[in-house]
Amino acid sequence: MELVLALSIGVLTSCGVWLVLRPRTFQVIMGLSLLSYAVNLFIFSTARLGLAQGKPPILSADKALDLLHYADPLPQALVLTAIVIGFAMTALFLVILLALRGMAGTDHVDGPDAEATELATPP
Repeated sequence: MELVLALSIGVLTSCGVWLVLRPRTFQVIMGLSLLSYAVNLFIFSTARLGLAQGKPPILSADKALDLLHYADPLPQALVLTAIVIGFAMTALFLVILLALRGMAGTDHVDGPDAEATELATPP
């Protein structure tokens, strides 16, 4: 399970970085979203017993008070908060993208001059 989690974090991070370096605004926004998903998975994986099943995050009277019997609830709370904030920021970025596209007429990161120069140069 740890290998699958590590591979998924690596794939999400590499795809996110690749999309952030693209010239279009929508691709940059999608790259930032993928990077935030990778960070959320990383935070969730830092919980020592976050991947363990059947271990409650709440103390009970019938078990000992050591950390071997409980899951850490802090990474779960951090990831839940990060998901909500990430969704709100993505919605805000998309509204800004639509407004910028309407005002500038292009979604190129560097503006309309860079797009015209990019199309004029031969590959």
